[in-house]
Parts: sequence; C-alpha cells; structure tokens
Amino acid sequence: MTKRDDWTMPQRPVSADDPALADVLRSTRVVDLTLLLAEDLPCTWPGHMWYQHKTFSWFCDRPDPAAKLVNRSGAPYQTRWLALDEHTGTHLDAPSHFVPPPGSSLPHEGEAGQKSVADVPLAQSMGPAVVIDADGAENVPPGTSPPIGPDVIVKWEDRHGSIDPGDVVLFRSGWDRLYRRGGSGGHYGWDVLISGSRAGWPAPTAETIELLHERGVLCVGTDGLSVGAAEDGVPAHLAGLSRSMVFVEALSNLATLPPRGAFFMMLPLKIEGGTGGPGRAIAFVPAQVRAVREPQRLIRSGRG
Repeated sequence: MTKRDDWTMPQRPVSADDPALADVLRSTRVVDLTLLLAEDLPCTWPGHMWYQHKTFSWFCDRPDPAAKLVNRSGAPYQTRWLALDEHTGTHLDAPSHFVPPPGSSLPHEGEAGQKSVADVPLAQSMGPAVVIDADGAENVPPGTSPPIGPDVIVKWEDRHGSIDPGDVVLFRSGWDRLYRRGGSGGHYGWDVLISGSRAGWPAPTAETIELLHERGVLCVGTDGLSVGAAEDGVPAHLAGLSRSMVFVEALSNLATLPPRGAFFMMLPLKIEGGTGGPGRAIAFVPAQVRAVREPQRLIRSGRG
C-alpha cells in the first residue's frame, strides 16, 4: 500500500478567534457538497411527501408576485414556511431510520434504534474524506443499482493507503448530474424507482458496509440518491445503521475532491426523534489540490 499523506483539521478544540482555525481557513478552499432545494427539483424520495416552500408574509399588503399571497403579519418583512420530509435533499440517515427500538418486537430491533439524528454526535459526521470512484460500469437491468463490492475498497487501498478509523468514505459516481429541474429531473429517481425505465445509482453492498465498519468507518456518504440499492435498500442500511453508523445521502460536487486529503463535514438539523435530517455538507480542500475530473461513463452510457 502507498504511504498515507493526509491533510487534516486540527485535533484540539478551536474557537472562532483561534489562530489554528484561521490558518486552516487561509490554507484551504471550502467546497459546498449540498444539493439545492426547490419545488421543481427532485429533492424528495419518489412517492414521498413533496418539498414545499411558500410565502407566509410579504413586505406589504400587495401580493407577492411569485407566490400570490398577501401580507399576513402587518409588518414590513418577508418570511416563508417549509414542508419537507426528513430525508429531503442532502441529508443524514440516523440509525433509527431502519432499526426499530429495543422492545418493539420487530425484526432487527436493537439499541441503535434509539439513536435519532439529534443523538448522533457531531464529530461522527465529519472527518478526513476518502473519496472512492464508483462509476456504475457494470451493466444492470432497469430499476437496479450497480453494486459496489468489497473489492472496490481493497483496490482503492492498494493505490491510496489504508482506510483508518474516523475516515469518512464518500462514493463518487456523478449521479448528481441527473439532479435537474422539470421533467428531466425524473432521471434522478422517479424513472428508477417508479417507472422502472432506468438503471439506478451505484450502491455499496451490505458486505462493503461491513468491511468499512471493520476499518473503523462510522460515516459513509454517496452522491447517489441512497446508500441502499434501488431494488432493495434494506440490507446496506441495516448493515451500517444497526452498527450505529450514519449515512449522508444525495451529496453533490464530489468531483471537486481528491481521493484523499480533504476534510468532510455534515451538520444535519437537530430534530428531536428524527430518523434523519437535511443539512449542509461541505469539505475543506487544501488550496494546492486541484479538482478531480468526475467519472463520465455513467452519464455517457445513458443508464442513469
């Protein structure tokens, strides 16, 4: 295996006026890995409650030209309300998403089922980023996902060095390029899961998740719609969430990250009892590291 040469965040606590934090920000660029939320974008799981963003109060009594709603507060400000699923856009899956709580007498119940998104330690969804290409080269039937097997992990380690405890593994397939407005946005999820006319995003197998857990990985991310496969998302989710791992799904811009050397951070909404939560995912990338070209095979093939 090759020698590891990582850049990482400072290991001691820092404050906003700490010189160490200033040094990090001066020597890095911040990359946004979060999908945009909008009503005409495919930001919700197909078939679930759709995302809504509406005007409640406008600056004055005349209607908001976009939303056709009048001022309801009597004050000169604008505010809007949201209706969204816990798993809208870029979001974190908490263990309780797939693991029933102990004592429920349901299959796969366990202690992990008591961990909501509010119970997940912030440090668990941040760490040195391990970015693994998964371009969906394997030909699979519509409605199914090309599997990312353990061999993909081993081959990556042969080239870049061992995956260590605390690393955050991110699978980069380029699936976020299908995140489009209007009718073409159906390619992102609807045509895979509902109409069954297209193959799905590459997804790690349960065995791959188990291998990563053995390496000490507690957070796995993907630019696909889900860590789970399109045809059956349960095995991969249970393999990780039952072990108190967390997943960050529907990432974007992973093409801007190197295979190793960036620092990943995801901060989900702190929702009491939440099975997951949308949030902002970012990466700190050393300024001297150039963007990595995104694998194109998945998009060119037309199978996504």
